[in-house]
Parts: sequence; C-alpha cells; structure tokens
Amino acid sequence: MKHVILPVLILFLVLLGSSSTQAQGPGLGGPRPGATNAPLDGGASLLLAAGAAYGLKKLRRR
Repeated sequence: MKHVILPVLILFLVLLGSSSTQAQGPGLGGPRPGATNAPLDGGASLLLAAGAAYGLKKLRRR
C-alpha cells in the first residue's frame, strides 16, 4: 500500500501545480514605456554569490 500512495501523491501534486500554470491572455499590443528593463536583483546576485563560493572552494582544495 505504501508503494502505491507515494506515486499517486506525486501525480496529484504535479497535476495540481500544472493546472495553475496557464498562458497569459492577449496584451495591449506591446511593451509599455519604461517596462522593457528586466530587474537583475535577487536571482542574479544569488547566482553570483554561489559561483564565487564554488570558485573559492575549488581554489582552496588545491
């Protein structure tokens, strides 16, 4: 019974998550003025810090 519950639970969670991911409806015909810049704040700085930490780890192993 335990081997059946886990796959069913995972399938349920995947289907539940995929139902909320729908494409956006039609917009107003183009980008708004001032809205063309992509913010590079949280995600890029975390990736940069992770890369620096990984590089330092590799350098210390030598």
